[in-house]
Amino acid sequence: MLAENAVIDISKAEYIDGYKLRLMFNNNNERIIDFGTFLHNSLNPMIRKYLQLDNFKNFTVEYGDLFWNDYDLCFPIADLYEGRI
Repeated sequence: MLAENAVIDISKAEYIDGYKLRLMFNNNNERIIDFGTFLHNSLNPMIRKYLQLDNFKNFTVEYGDLFWNDYDLCFPIADLYEGRI
């Protein structure tokens, strides 16, 4: 669990397979997050376009945040740290 006043950033993200990414955080913790269920359950076409793996793999980590296509798709860092999306 994340401490109340902790400042957490994503330092690195690596594609694993399918819709899974390994996220490394600035406190040396890492999580494997599977975005598949979220993407498959979404009805929004702006989100569903990331079911195309070429789109999904085109993520960026900048300023401690993970996002796709200039923040077209992003998630709260604390949720990713806790393994929730």
